[in-house]
Amino acid sequence: MEFITGALAAVGAGCITNPIDVVKVRFQLQGELKSKGHYAVHYKNFFHAFYVIGKTDGIFALQKGLGPALCHQVFLNGTRLGAYQFAEERKWNVDESGKISIFNTVCIGTVAGIMGAYAGSPLYLVKIHLQSKAAASIAVGHQHDHHGTFQALRSIFKEQGFFGLWRGVTGACVRLSVGSCSQITAFYLAREYLEEHQVLTSQKGIINTVVASAVGGTAAAIFMNPFDVISTRLYNQGVDKHGRGLLYKSYMDCVHKVWQLEGVSGLYKGLIPQFSRIGPHTVLSLVFWDILKQVFKKD
Repeated sequence: MEFITGALAAVGAGCITNPIDVVKVRFQLQGELKSKGHYAVHYKNFFHAFYVIGKTDGIFALQKGLGPALCHQVFLNGTRLGAYQFAEERKWNVDESGKISIFNTVCIGTVAGIMGAYAGSPLYLVKIHLQSKAAASIAVGHQHDHHGTFQALRSIFKEQGFFGLWRGVTGACVRLSVGSCSQITAFYLAREYLEEHQVLTSQKGIINTVVASAVGGTAAAIFMNPFDVISTRLYNQGVDKHGRGLLYKSYMDCVHKVWQLEGVSGLYKGLIPQFSRIGPHTVLSLVFWDILKQVFKKD
């Protein structure tokens, strides 16, 4: 039941925020391993990106990768939020006085994030490939010749084998361990503070959950963005006939090259769409999750 609750919450949020995710991926791949001023800028800003994608590839291009994105949410957050709910029900996230333990929450969030990363990695790989695919005039990053989710999975499996479906998972583990622990920890601490001090309401209401979710989303966007850029680059890079990356040999090689050639700004590419996506996505996911937990608890 914990898996179903977390999965339903994330799918509901994913349907709404996927277009922003497409824009975020394009920004993270734009100017890959090139210094500022030495690459074509197809996407000038957040709103310009929506306009260019819609005008060039059609309005439905803003929902590229929606299928694998939603399936990824099922495996990722079904596992991640489900694992945290499992721990919460057993009070592993609180101290002896019953208050939220920062240390326990960070540990649980980190482990839950890594579990979710492995569970959803093949679909996240395909999602990135489809979201980055564009007309030649606005293309950024490596362009993969996929025509759908199942075709992409079959092609990757045929060319790179079973483990090829988990290529880039190291980046996802770091990204989600940081994102999950910062998001969930900030959410629970904020909600506990609001309820304890009756800042907005005297009861455990939806307003507290919404505000706490916004705090969690803000924390996740700020802390996770550099790791998200690295993860996107590792997943999207092309590979040789042996399945080895054409641009990056390893996680640290990717970090080094991005830092060396693009600077700190390279690690924060896509921050605005990241924040614009993860804020609403976190609020919707955690609000849906909180509501669904109460619904299933009553049943």
